[in-house]
Amino acid sequence: MAEPSHATFDAERFLQRLTRKPGVYQMLDADGEPLYVGKARNLKNRVTSYFRASGLSTKTLALVKRIADIQITVTASETEALLLEQSLIKKLRPPYNIVLRDDKSYPYIYLTDHPDYPRLTFHRGAKRKTGRYFGPFPSASAVRDSLNILQKLFKIRQCDESYFRNRSRPCLQHQIGRCSAPCVNAISPADYADDVRVAVMFLEGRNNAILDEFKSSMERAAAGLEFERAARYRDQITQLRKVQEQQYVHASSGDEDVFAIAQNSGATCVQGFFIRGGRLLGHRTWFPKNHLESEAEDLLNAFLSQYYLGSAEREIPKSVIVSTPLADRELLSDTLSARSGRRVRVSFRVRSQRARWLKMASENAELALNAYLADKQNVYARFVALQEALGLEDLPTRLECFDISHSSGEATVASCVVFDTSGPLKSDYRRFNIEGVTPGDDYGAMKQALKRRYARLKAGEGHLPDLLIIDGGPGQLAQAQDVLSELQVDDVQILGIAKGPTRKPGLETLYLAEVGELTLPPQGGAIHLLQHIRDEAHRFAITGHRQRRAKARKTSELEGIAGIGQKRRRELLRHFGSVAGVKGASVDEIVKVPGISHKLADQIYAELHLG
Repeated sequence: MAEPSHATFDAERFLQRLTRKPGVYQMLDADGEPLYVGKARNLKNRVTSYFRASGLSTKTLALVKRIADIQITVTASETEALLLEQSLIKKLRPPYNIVLRDDKSYPYIYLTDHPDYPRLTFHRGAKRKTGRYFGPFPSASAVRDSLNILQKLFKIRQCDESYFRNRSRPCLQHQIGRCSAPCVNAISPADYADDVRVAVMFLEGRNNAILDEFKSSMERAAAGLEFERAARYRDQITQLRKVQEQQYVHASSGDEDVFAIAQNSGATCVQGFFIRGGRLLGHRTWFPKNHLESEAEDLLNAFLSQYYLGSAEREIPKSVIVSTPLADRELLSDTLSARSGRRVRVSFRVRSQRARWLKMASENAELALNAYLADKQNVYARFVALQEALGLEDLPTRLECFDISHSSGEATVASCVVFDTSGPLKSDYRRFNIEGVTPGDDYGAMKQALKRRYARLKAGEGHLPDLLIIDGGPGQLAQAQDVLSELQVDDVQILGIAKGPTRKPGLETLYLAEVGELTLPPQGGAIHLLQHIRDEAHRFAITGHRQRRAKARKTSELEGIAGIGQKRRRELLRHFGSVAGVKGASVDEIVKVPGISHKLADQIYAELHLG
């Protein structure tokens, strides 16, 4: 069945009678199925924006073409609209919304109500048993990490009741120092209860109070000549401090959720860090689908709304820290405050410890996204999609992409990056310092780089690619065709990628040699693979160009000075840090550098300031 055009939907007539009140809109297709659910402070303004003549992304245009009807629900406030929007997204799961496929239940640490020797264990599901529950935790791994720490620090048992009742001797956990063996009465109920009390303090985030208590107990034991007992407290203090260091948290308090977002090559990663009582409780990573090519701030805003409001079980912290400013920050803050019954702040600009948490989350988001893009199965699926999109007879298993970087023709560098079906093959990356070409002549630079690369490959110094990708349009494509023809390389397909007018991903124009201009789906695996390798070639070229330019600028002014060889140049740069540092120094300061006489210092100063 062909997709209906939005011409069948009378947008102009619909918009004329649309209210300006807050509410929720549902976009439906010809079969009445939901395409997208959104909320608005002003319904008329928001819905009208989808039908403007220009400025819409490719994916938004694809959505609009499928609209056959729009249903409106007016609400009393924007907060009510936000809550209704999240409820409908969870219920209808529209294909163009960010749909958070989250766990239906969250893990806890469960402390049983055993009269003498309660146990700590992992729990998920309904909390029907008597006892105490700690959590919810962000993930099962966070629970297991905490249980592992508790075993090391406090030796609380984790075995089930039947195993506990039928032991006649201590198990392996006791032998490796992770359980105090209450099953064979190796510890009294009173001492065990004290260990449980301290373990509960740890789960509540009261680490500093535990440290103070351990220090006092260690001092009392030492004063009473109970040196073995004092040594145990000393070891617990050491372990607890190590735990704090590993958690990268040195704050005495803080109940924060920290979210950072990273985007690259059509993929998105959201990284969450969860701090309770100043302690890093755990972290979690999501890869939401960006169906409408939303900017980072809009995507993160939609993600957080669904994360907190899509589940009644979700714990809401005192503060939410985000890596990018949100358009609906105040609305989200007010809604979370109303739901939790206390003030919840949503912050973007933070300092000191909170800034460290945000930096850590941002770095992990970037790392997780890079790992996701490099995932073998994910990359292989993109290779298959590329084969289908380009109509290639065989699966391309090796791609090479070239890019040129320079600053107004200075220090021109060409990059060559290589991908195989496992992702980037960095051992085969190459850079070429371009010489003898008119500054700014990108065609000449590309031609030189291709000649140097493929002359070597033709001589057997490497493997030819199945697909050669050029960052450029028909002109650069022609250069590549000429070079390969000259070298008699006739079994490599060539593809050019020309950036769109706004240089925004998804708007590229593709040119396949001997075929012409191509159009690929903006959200498919094929275009994402091409964007990934193009961006990687761009990054690699810029890095090489900056290094070459920095090297030239660092050494050129010092190299022309008589009596300054490599060793003295190195000592000057080591002492002052840069050429700029040398230029800013007086003669008396330059004399302090090893190997520099007063006469030579005068000469250096004169050359740098008068020459």
